[in-house]
Order: sequence, then structure tokens, then C-alpha cells
Amino acid sequence: MSKFWGSRFEGSTDSLADKFSFSISYDYRLAKYDCIGGIAHAKMLGQCKIISSKDAAQITSGLQKLLKQIEKGNFKYNPKAEDIHTNIQEELKKLIGEAADKLHTARSRNDLIVLDIKLYCLDQIEQIKTLIQQLQKAIVVFASKNKDVIIPAYTHLQAAQVVLLAHHMLAYVEMLERDKTRLKDAVKRMDANPLGSCALSGTSLAIDRSLTTKLLGFAMTTANSMDSVSDRDFIVETLSAIAIAGMHCSRIAEDMIIWATNEFNFVNIDWSLCTGSSIMPHKKNPDILELIRGETAKLYSNLSEVLVLLKGLSLTYNRDLQLDKPPLFESIEKMQDILQLLTKLFTGLKINQQKIQPHIQNESLFSVDIMDYLINKNVSYRQAHDTVGRMIKECLDKGKKLSDLSLAELRKFHSKFELDVKKLLKPEVSVKIKKSIGSTNPNFVQKQLNRWKKTLTK
Repeated sequence: MSKFWGSRFEGSTDSLADKFSFSISYDYRLAKYDCIGGIAHAKMLGQCKIISSKDAAQITSGLQKLLKQIEKGNFKYNPKAEDIHTNIQEELKKLIGEAADKLHTARSRNDLIVLDIKLYCLDQIEQIKTLIQQLQKAIVVFASKNKDVIIPAYTHLQAAQVVLLAHHMLAYVEMLERDKTRLKDAVKRMDANPLGSCALSGTSLAIDRSLTTKLLGFAMTTANSMDSVSDRDFIVETLSAIAIAGMHCSRIAEDMIIWATNEFNFVNIDWSLCTGSSIMPHKKNPDILELIRGETAKLYSNLSEVLVLLKGLSLTYNRDLQLDKPPLFESIEKMQDILQLLTKLFTGLKINQQKIQPHIQNESLFSVDIMDYLINKNVSYRQAHDTVGRMIKECLDKGKKLSDLSLAELRKFHSKFELDVKKLLKPEVSVKIKKSIGSTNPNFVQKQLNRWKKTLTK
């Protein structure tokens, strides 16, 4: 297998050096984008009369044939090729002959690899955004089916107040929406064509970079050739957005792991996403969710790896930059798997409403509602807080329920109490009396469900 740079060298490189430095084992994923970039570049070279129209047509036709093979999964990568660019070039030459040697005119592997990775990222980000939207839809459908279910909500993993299950689910939808906007924002800065920057200084040949920008569908052309070939900010931004999305997915998985325990038993996870035990036949383990929680660690480490890789590099291209691709590929592929698995989770998730009921009958969960009752009677927040705290302490110490207190007993704690305060000691009342925008009030939650249904079907 020949190399793009072999003519300068007197002998062959060491076989171990080749094994250590070749990237075909992972950059084969860029084959499609290498062909797409090559087609645009060949058309531009032909229109600028840098190569003949016949050669441009031959190169374009050959690359289109290779592209079809790649898309159908029929392209056989050569494990002995130095990288995917070399592999495509060699295969093109087999198809069209000497004209293939003109494809690399006015370009370098330095600008070519940035182009390929950008095209790859732009494509894969669209897929991730679609998968996020599919997960959001599955969550909204699940929330709508269970919109009347009330659950305890937690701070410090201690039961705090009651909320609608749908309200909890819509928190996930909001988190995921921010993930989509971060990815969209990364695309804005990524969407610039680097091709034509060549090794680092541009070219003396009369190329038309604006034409390749148009042919490739980029929003703009990069302004500085040195920055163009050394820039990997777009990889860092992509990895950062994916790491944050992974964190959100991990938190969702953690909630479901907790809710599926025997101690909670709020949800029943479909058997297809669980495994058993090699020694305990009764076990139904949420292993897939645990692995999602675990795999997100790789999303963080991949981001860190690329940041550390770039930290000490001088301009422009350094071979270290070859190593930006494995963490990028891994994070993108893991994120796509995680999103699809979570979509399957919510599609098959069942609520154990009878198991939830005892957890929302604890009258301590309505303490803030009782405080608000006193505040509405012109009692200060501090006094209301102290009053309700003393009430709950005495009831807990004596094993009594707040609802069992007589009017006289209530007024021992504060003279403003009336028996109507007991109406607040029900979960369905607690969610209905919330008035603030964004709260768990059923009317607000229904409006949010309607909004998301409409938004996610656009």
C-alpha cells in the first residue's frame, strides 16, 4: 500500500511504527464523507480549469461509485492502508486509473481530515437530535397516559412534597431540550468549510473555495487557513454537549433504578431491559440502566481526553490530532445507543399506582401547604415555619396524624387555625392549590403536555 508522502523517503517505515501510527482501524467511519468532500473538490477543480473537465468527471463518477458501495455496506476497507484517505485514493485509482492522482490537487490531508470530521459531526449531530426528540416524545406519551398519578418528590432522597408524575417527567423533557439547543449551537460554529486551506498557508492555484462551500452545503468558508487546519473546537463542543446530555440520561436512569427497587416499587421496567442473577433466580436487575449510568463516565473522560490532547499543541497541525477521533466516535455512538435504549424504556414502562399510594399519604408532605395557609392569614413566614414544625414534631413523637387533631389542639399551635386546614392534607388537593407558573398544578401540567406534543411533532 503506497502512502501520500512516500517519495521523499529512502526506505520503508518500521512495521511497528506503521501499526502504531495507522488510523484506518477507526477512521474508516469517515469513508462516506471523504468521498463527498472529494466529489465537491473535483467539481471545483474542473470548473476552475485546474484539471480537465474530463478528469473531473472521471474522478466524480469514480467517487460516486465508491460512495454507493460504502452506503450499501459493500466497501471493503484495507486494514493495511495508512488511513481512510489513502484507502479511498487507492480504490479510486483502481476504478479510473491515472486521473485519480489529480484529486489531491490543491488540498492536504490537513484540511481534508478537518472537512471529513466536520461533515461527520454535522451528520451525526442531526441523528442525535432526532434521537433526543424521539426520547422526548416517548416521555410525553408516558406522562400523558399517567397524567393523574401523584408521586412523592424528593430532596436529599428524602420525601419532600407531592407532585404529578407528569410534572416529574416533563422535567426530563426540559433537560433534553437544552441538550438539543447545545448541539444546535455547536453546529453554528462548526458550519464552515475548511477545504482549500491545504497544509496551512493556502495555495497559489486559482481555486474557488466559495464553490466547494456551496457544493458541500456549508454556511460559510473559514477565514484563516492556519486556524482551519488546527481547529478542533468543534470536536470539544460536540463532546461537551454529549457529555452533558449523557449526564441527564444518567440521572434519568438513576431515578428509574431507584423507583424499580422493592423498597419503592413505583415502576415496572420491561423484562427486555433487565437481566437475571447467576445465583439468585428471583432477581430482576435493571442492568441496562446501570450500564447507561456507567457508560456516561466514558463521555466525560472522552471530553477530558481531547481537551488534554489539545492543551499543549502549537499551531498548526500535529500528529497528536489524529487521536481526536477515537473519543469522538465512541461518544457519538454511545450517546446514540443510550438515547435509543431510554426511548425503549419509557415505551414499555409501567406504573405501580397501588404501590405509590402509601407513599403519598404521609401528612408531613403537606407541611408547606399548611405554612402557606397561615401566611394567607397574615402570619409571618418565620412564625408559620416554627408553628408547623412544632405541630409535626408533636404528632410524630406521639404517633398522631395531623388530620386527627381537634380544633382546640390545632389552636394550641396557632390561634389562626380553623378546621378547614385539614382539607389540605390530601395529595390531590396539594397539587391543585399550586398557583405559580411552572408548578405541578394539573392545569399548568396539562398545558405543558399540550405544548410539548405540538412542539415535538413539528
